[in-house]
Amino acid sequence: MASIHGVAGEWARVKGTVLGLWPLFAGVFAAGCSAAYAFCDPAVGGALFVVAAVWCAVSLARGLRHVERYFKGARGEERVAGILQKLPDGYHVFNDFVACGRHVDHVVVGSGGVFAVETKFWLGRVTLEDGHILLDGQLTDRPPLRQVLKEAEAVRNELAKRGWKGEVTPVLAFASDTFEAKIAESGGVVIINSNALEASFASVRTVLPPAELDRLVRLMENG
Repeated sequence: MASIHGVAGEWARVKGTVLGLWPLFAGVFAAGCSAAYAFCDPAVGGALFVVAAVWCAVSLARGLRHVERYFKGARGEERVAGILQKLPDGYHVFNDFVACGRHVDHVVVGSGGVFAVETKFWLGRVTLEDGHILLDGQLTDRPPLRQVLKEAEAVRNELAKRGWKGEVTPVLAFASDTFEAKIAESGGVVIINSNALEASFASVRTVLPPAELDRLVRLMENG
């Protein structure tokens, strides 16, 4: 089995909680301030408290939906991490790898090379058309091919800073296994369903000799 470094989905949960619930925390603080002010001016303080309470209610409802989206993504990362863990001995999986300030879902390092893996947990029909990833026939707000290319570049630059120069293959993995083509390539990005990852890595040719692989892993472990 592959060696695992880091915890899959950890950053997604933290980021989702902070971004989703900070307006609620601000509202609670405002409610506390308005309640205190009510001792000086009951009318104004009471009105401000009502506004803050409404803000809190709305923020809670919106925030929980936001948090759930990030938590769904974290579950997708955990599913993909579980599959990557089944790769042969000698492979290393770095979950939530920080590269030049970016949190990359998974970086896989093995005899087949270095792979930056971006995970999507999309529920719906995923297709590749004219170089674009579509969800139920529609473009998404954040083009995933562009995202994974930037992440692969960040990993490449991070490893160069640490003393290793080489290529990094961008991989877009669908944890929901809803990519109709199963596996494809577009603009240098490998697009694949998570259930095909293990077999795909098993067929990759040897790129990194053992000594070079060990050196790279040590560089990644030591930061």
